[in-house]
Amino acid sequence: MIPAQNDTLIRQINDCFYRLSGKPLYAPVAVAPGVVAPGAAAPGAAAPGAAAVDQWLHEEAPYGILAHNTAADPRFIYANKHALASFRYTPDEILAVPSRLSASEQDRQERQRMLEIVLRDGIVYNYTGPRVDKYGNSFTIYDGIVWELRNASGEVWGQAALFWTDELKRPEWFRRMPD
Repeated sequence: MIPAQNDTLIRQINDCFYRLSGKPLYAPVAVAPGVVAPGAAAPGAAAPGAAAVDQWLHEEAPYGILAHNTAADPRFIYANKHALASFRYTPDEILAVPSRLSASEQDRQERQRMLEIVLRDGIVYNYTGPRVDKYGNSFTIYDGIVWELRNASGEVWGQAALFWTDELKRPEWFRRMPD
């Protein structure tokens, strides 16, 4: 079971992704057959079956999901288990990390350029770039999607990212997903 705060955050992250992309975060249909799209339920309410999807996104997704806030030096506010394993932080540790530290010093300018495009366009697809874990070890994220997190009145409260850590390997259910 995921903690209530993470349950709320992953649902909000998924809702924001849906509003910008027109589809929910990637999950196999078998997780919750018949789940209606995010945002189809009453505002602030979970759609039927959404709890199963939220839990799967948090605990089992084969890709990372991260989010940071809008502070002057944004800090992470959410990371699913795949992202935590990729960056080698505990859940408590990552919440204290400024998100800029997810990239090495020489890669931060490129990361910042991408985040500025997200501010302008709302969403960026197919981002690939180097990242560093807690110990300074470098790894690459692939096919990243980065999007703005907005509340119902349109106010930005953060940015989120979905990324893969393997350049080519994708689950069978992902390869069959419609565009």
